Amino acid sequence: MLPGPSLRDIGCFALVARRLSFSRAAVELGLSQPAVSQAVARLERVLGLRLLVRTSREVELTEAGRTLLARAEVLLEQAAAFTVEATRLAQPANRIIRLAYAPLVGGFAASVARRLLHRKPEIEVELRAAGWSAATADLTQANVSAALMSTPFPPGFASTARFHLPITHLAVPARDPLATTTRVRLDQLLKYELLVPRTLRSSVTAGLPGPHQPRLVAIDDDLAAGLDLVAAGRGVLPVPQLLAGTIRRPDLVFVPLDAGDLRITFGLVWPPERATPEVIALVQTVQESLRSR
Repeated sequence: MLPGPSLRDIGCFALVARRLSFSRAAVELGLSQPAVSQAVARLERVLGLRLLVRTSREVELTEAGRTLLARAEVLLEQAAAFTVEATRLAQPANRIIRLAYAPLVGGFAASVARRLLHRKPEIEVELRAAGWSAATADLTQANVSAALMSTPFPPGFASTARFHLPITHLAVPARDPLATTTRVRLDQLLKYELLVPRTLRSSVTAGLPGPHQPRLVAIDDDLAAGLDLVAAGRGVLPVPQLLAGTIRRPDLVFVPLDAGDLRITFGLVWPPERATPEVIALVQTVQESLRSR
C-alpha cells in the first residue's frame, strides 16, 4: 500500500484554501512561506490533482480543491479529536479508595481524606459511614479498602494508627434526677441500666471498679442511635467528649462522668492481601494526621 498524504500537508492546504494566501497561512502556522508552498505541492503530487491556482496576485481553488477542502476540514477535526482523546487516555486514571468510618470519628475521617487529597491528588477517597458490624462486612466483602473502626478489630486484618477517645460524659434523659447533678460517679449508677455497644462491652466491664456494678445492656454499635434509647428512658449511655460536645437535644443531658480510664479505642483496619499503594498512602496519611493532632 502506497503511503497517503500527511496530515501536516493537508493542514497546510486547508489553511491556504481558507485564507487564499500562502503568506497569511505561513504566519498562522509558524512556518516559512516556501515551506507551506512545498507542503501544498507535495500534497498535489501525492494526489495527482491540482488543488490551487497560483498567480502573482492571488490564489484560487480549483474544482477539485473546493471539493476536497470540506473533506480535509472533517479529517483535521477528527485528527484533533483523536489526539485529545489519546492524551486523556494517557493520563493516569484517578485511583479510588473507599474508606468506611465509625460515625463518631467522621470529622477525623474527613480530615484524613483532605490530607490525602493534598498529598496524592490522583487518589480519590470515598467516605462511607459504617458501624462496627457494617464495616466488618464491608471489609470482608471487599466493598471498602479500609475502615476506621473501634476495637475489637476483626481477626485476619491488619491494623495500625490506634487512637483513643476517653469516656467523659453520661447521656441521661432530661427529666432524670441525674440531669441536675454536676458530676456522676460510676457507683451512682447501680440502679440504672448502662447501655453499652456490643463492641465496647469488654472494655467497659474492665473499666468498672468493684464487685457491685450497673447492669450492662448491649446495644448496637452506633452511639448516636443509642441516644434515642436514652431519651426513651431505656437506660443511660457513657459517651466521649466528642459526642457530648456536638449533640444538642432537648430530651437529653450530658453530665460529666468520673469513668477512670474508660475509653473507646479506634484504629485503621485493612485486609493485608490488599495492601495496594493507595492503601499504603492512606495508612501513612492517617499516621501523619494523628501525629499532628
